Parts: sequence; C-alpha cells; structure tokens
Amino acid sequence: MEIAERREEEIRESGNMENIKSDTFSDERYSRDLKAGLHPLRYKFAIWYTRRTPGVRSQTSYEDNIKKIVDFSTVEGFWACYCHLARSSLLPSPTDLHFFKDGIRPLWEDSANCNGGKWIIRFSKVVSARFWEDLLLALVGDQLDDADNICGAVLSVRFNEDIISVWNRNASDHQAVMGLRDSIKRHLKLPHAYVMEYKPHDASLRDNSSYRNTWMRG
Repeated sequence: MEIAERREEEIRESGNMENIKSDTFSDERYSRDLKAGLHPLRYKFAIWYTRRTPGVRSQTSYEDNIKKIVDFSTVEGFWACYCHLARSSLLPSPTDLHFFKDGIRPLWEDSANCNGGKWIIRFSKVVSARFWEDLLLALVGDQLDDADNICGAVLSVRFNEDIISVWNRNASDHQAVMGLRDSIKRHLKLPHAYVMEYKPHDASLRDNSSYRNTWMRG
C-alpha cells in the first residue's frame, strides 16, 4: 500500500488532481480508482504470455505467439491477476511471461525498446519464483531507481534454468544502465555469486538471440 499512500499524500499536498505532473498515468483513471476505494499504481501494466516451439525466431511467428493476458492499474488489480498466474515451476519450456508498462509491446522493435537493452540474471528453478515475485513487487511498487527508464521485465522458463531480464529504454546511457543494475541487485538482495549480464536490443536483433553473446557483465 506504500505507493497508494504516497500518491494520496501528493494529492493532498497539491490540493488539486490537475496539478500532479506525470505522463505515466491518466488523471481520470486515477481519480476514478480513488473514488472506487482502490489504490492506484503509478503505472498501468500489462502481462503477456509466449509459448513457442524451439527453433529459429522469425519476426512474424514471434509476434503472433505473444498473447496479452490482462492489464491492471491498481494494487488490487495486480494481486487479482498475480494470484491466478501459474507459477514458473508449472510452466512448460520454453515459455516467457512478459510484465510491461501498458502501451509497450514486449518486442525489441517496439519504439520504447528499440534503443534500449536488458539486464539478464540466470536462476536455478528452485529459487526463480521467489526472485521473480520480488522483482514484480519492486516494479509495481515503483521501488527501482529511474523508474521512467524501465520498460518491463521478462521471466523466461527454460529446460535447465529460468532467466529473468529487466528491459530499459536507453542502452547508450552507461550511467543509467549501471544504476539500474545496482538497483536490481539491491532490491532483489542478490548474492554476490550471481552474475548479471547486459545486452542491447540491437545486438539481439543482429544475432537473433535474447541471451547469447551478451555485451557486458556486472
């Protein structure tokens, strides 16, 4: 509820909803949710699902396989969706769950993603569900630094491991990229043994791969 309380405090301090300056949510939606007794999030999110057969990634088939499941804009909406999602241990391989700000498609080529990249973390299947939940709570709660630069996150269920990636808008801003890395490590409380890798989306487009040939380790 922390984010809702923070937003309500902003409203009280401003004295007028229209004085709250943000391009990340609709004032009309926010006001409607408040009147309904709900707790609005700063961002509206959407969850997408991909289940595809292993093989060469083609643009047409990949886009066709991405299915939007649901979107939500309140704390209550998030929990209603999350509680009905299958846990990673129950998902077949290869499967991807995409958790993105609404309006951003989970594609390298999307206008919000095309100049960006992603931090990649590989987890054993024993612990991946816990780290994925912690990451989602950080995203929903607006806890990661430079939140406007974050596009979304992906859980990739694979045969021997699960991979979590966090997508950002600008791969060329080294300070922002490293700041996002530090924020992820801090909020997930990653043990030192875990290695994070970064890969720009234009590199993924060139080698047609999400996780091979990473650009940087940190």
